[in-house]
Amino acid sequence: MESVLKRMLSWSELFKLDADDLLRDATYRRLWLSILVSSLGGQVTMLALPLTAAVLLHATPTQMGLLTAMEIAPFVLFSLPSGVWLDRVRKLPVYVAGEVALALTVASVPLAWVLGVLTMPWMYFVAFALGTVFTIAGSASQIVLTQVVPRDRLVEAHAKNALAGSGAEVVGPGLAGLLIRLVGAPVALLVDAAMLLWSAWILRGVRVTERREPRADAHFWRDLRAGLEFVAGTRLLVALAAVVGCWQMFHQAAMVVNILFATRALGLSEQQIGGCFVALGVGTVLASALGNRLSRRIGPGPSMPLAIGVCGAGWLLLAVAPTNAWGVAAFAFMLFAFGIGAVLIFINFLAMRQAVTPEPLLGRMTSTMRWLILLPAGPGALIGGWLGEHVGLRAALAFSGLGALALAGVAVGLGTIRQVRVLPKPDGALSELGSEATLHAPPALERG
Repeated sequence: MESVLKRMLSWSELFKLDADDLLRDATYRRLWLSILVSSLGGQVTMLALPLTAAVLLHATPTQMGLLTAMEIAPFVLFSLPSGVWLDRVRKLPVYVAGEVALALTVASVPLAWVLGVLTMPWMYFVAFALGTVFTIAGSASQIVLTQVVPRDRLVEAHAKNALAGSGAEVVGPGLAGLLIRLVGAPVALLVDAAMLLWSAWILRGVRVTERREPRADAHFWRDLRAGLEFVAGTRLLVALAAVVGCWQMFHQAAMVVNILFATRALGLSEQQIGGCFVALGVGTVLASALGNRLSRRIGPGPSMPLAIGVCGAGWLLLAVAPTNAWGVAAFAFMLFAFGIGAVLIFINFLAMRQAVTPEPLLGRMTSTMRWLILLPAGPGALIGGWLGEHVGLRAALAFSGLGALALAGVAVGLGTIRQVRVLPKPDGALSELGSEATLHAPPALERG
């Protein structure tokens, strides 16, 4: 296994990379490989979990909305306190433990199925557990990136990370659909569990020099308030939270009916749905490859309303698509448009919010921002489920499409975002606000 990993990690020698390409850095390359492996396994879960609920357990649109809301609920409940805790501990061990916890949670679905106890309440529990790990370990993973990559290269790093996920999205859905068809959705989840454990093993080799030294006068509520005050007092963060939060509402409303529309309106099989999801991968690859260049040309701020509009156009097109071959094409195009839009939104959103934040506040800022943008996501999922069940699946898609297009127009009018042409820098006067520890900077980028 070690020899296989070394060969995979030295792949950059086979390709012509720029002398300063991030993938020439051995530490970042290992982190990138872990993201690639985890993303590939995640393609199975992305299809298998909703298909298990929709096909095996015959979930209603409302139940699908509740399933999504249960995964979002931990962000609302635990984001703020977890941010205070993350600023007091080393992030990499939390990230590694999170990958292992995700593997065990995903593996519980086929176990429950074999034991004959798989029900929608069990699926709700799994969704809640996944959301809890994503809340804590997901925030830690974002901060680990800032410890490996210089801040002025965060857009490039997020674009490359998105490219790792995009590569998985190109080949993953088709393989996932075939796997689900051969062994069933619950059993297919074991593949994701194995990939997550492999990702955790790869992360064990990442070297980040970080020593946490808690302050003698540390106080939970004071430090929590310091993080909230920082976010509330930074106009860019407030604007980003408002825009991305609204986008999340429309995204979740569309997501809860996507699979239902594909299976019940278009009559697609699991394997056909997996084939359509390849379009999602193509869109994310395109956005990942060109996102950094686009951000440098027009700026990270202006890139965001453009991306939101692309997502809205895809949802609206599917809302009016016929239930024939053109409808299948519209479903694939919607996934393609979403892949482009979502990647462009998040590589710029993550880079801007990290760039403007002092290091001692990264944990609290990350958790606070994730909390803010996901507050509207739960209601969005419930709205989409209610519209899908009581009005029609198309109504939920139309709500998402029209809402996202309107939001893009609002984002264009927000000068706070539109005027960000280069990544901002943190306010030096705030560098010790609520400081909990010292980050000992890692050595210069290691070539290898």
